[in-house]
Amino acid sequence: MSTQVHPRFKKIASSLYFQVLVGIVAGIALGHFYPTIGVELKPLGDLFIKLIRMLLAPIIFASVVVGTARMGNIHEAGRVGLKAILYFEVLSTLALVVGMVVVNVVKPGVGMNIDASTIDTSSISNYTTAAQHHSFIEFVMNIVPNSVVGAFAQGEMLQIILFSVLFAVALTKMGERVAPLVNILDQFLHGMFGVVRIVMYLAPIGAFGAVAFTIARYGIGTLASFGQLMGAVYLTCLLFVVLILGAVMKLCRVSLWGFLKYIKDEILITFGTASTEAVLPQMLLKMEAMGCQKSVVGLVLPTGYTFNADGTAIYLTMAAIFVAQATNVDLTLWDQLVILGVMLLTSKGSAGVAGAGFVALAATLSSMHKIPVSGLVLLLGVDLLLNEARAVTNLIGNGVATIAIARWEGVLDERKMKLAFAGAAQAALEQDRPAVAPAPMPERSHAG
Repeated sequence: MSTQVHPRFKKIASSLYFQVLVGIVAGIALGHFYPTIGVELKPLGDLFIKLIRMLLAPIIFASVVVGTARMGNIHEAGRVGLKAILYFEVLSTLALVVGMVVVNVVKPGVGMNIDASTIDTSSISNYTTAAQHHSFIEFVMNIVPNSVVGAFAQGEMLQIILFSVLFAVALTKMGERVAPLVNILDQFLHGMFGVVRIVMYLAPIGAFGAVAFTIARYGIGTLASFGQLMGAVYLTCLLFVVLILGAVMKLCRVSLWGFLKYIKDEILITFGTASTEAVLPQMLLKMEAMGCQKSVVGLVLPTGYTFNADGTAIYLTMAAIFVAQATNVDLTLWDQLVILGVMLLTSKGSAGVAGAGFVALAATLSSMHKIPVSGLVLLLGVDLLLNEARAVTNLIGNGVATIAIARWEGVLDERKMKLAFAGAAQAALEQDRPAVAPAPMPERSHAG
């Protein structure tokens, strides 16, 4: 006697959200009960991230060029960019402040009584060395690549964005003559999104491998040892999303809960892989499909990945003060305000550097000369476990930023947004076609 699978269950089981969730749960179980096998599964997560990263450079280039070129006005592009930078700076500062308030209330490091002089710092030498060589000025200089080919080969996001914007501005000045080139780049972009859809079939396997390795490597026991710190970071990220980002969405007259449900697949993949890069191509598609203008999405979302790391900002202040509490360093209010000011610079100066959070922390503590840099060793065991909260908060923050700038510019299509939140936009994502009809190239201005 054959049993029929209920259509609703079949639909849920075939969804990416459900498959990634199963991968995460299976990874936790395998990593805990069979740690020797779990440690060996790290390449599964790494391979998925590597597949996505190989697509990022061409997708970012095509998105920025097509979006900016079709914007039709150089001043408009500059205005959007300035609004985005202003928004990023305000929200990053709020994230730093929220993290500082919560860590002072919860006090997760108090009572650990760690003697900083006995800590072995060999495991953080790479981060402290990187911190010495990544000042804010060097960061600004590094935005300009030595060669365009090198920027693409090394996947330097800021350098690719800079070249893409300059190239798009040049195309805009040339007017209708380059419309065929822009259309070709648009078709190329959607071809790349087709590759992304193929790669996304591996997302549950990637999440499974990444989670299994993390639990196997650091163990469930690590959760108990640093439970208070982890709880404080996760709670703070949740409060930031609900209160701060919720307030931004309310001002934009957009449902935060509706948006979170809309990007639930991307949230789970980010949580499983601890990487926002894993979902950048899909987020570009989804933000456009929900009614944000293509030009705004192409400029704001990739730039936000570097300049608008709200989750990382929360972690920075909480980690710095946690180290001070754990090593019995007494910080005055003025000391903490200085930390806040320094982090506004170091968090940007380390952008794009491997282990950016640790580099920014090392740079901040080194400049303070009060909190021992050696205390960063205390965070190594839970850094990967905390990275999930940081990454998910960064992802949601950049999605909200794109909506906010689109609303600010008056280019948020509410009809498309309502359809997207109701699930009607899924068909547009599953087909290899633009979610927004291409606008014609502008005529060249006589004013140049």
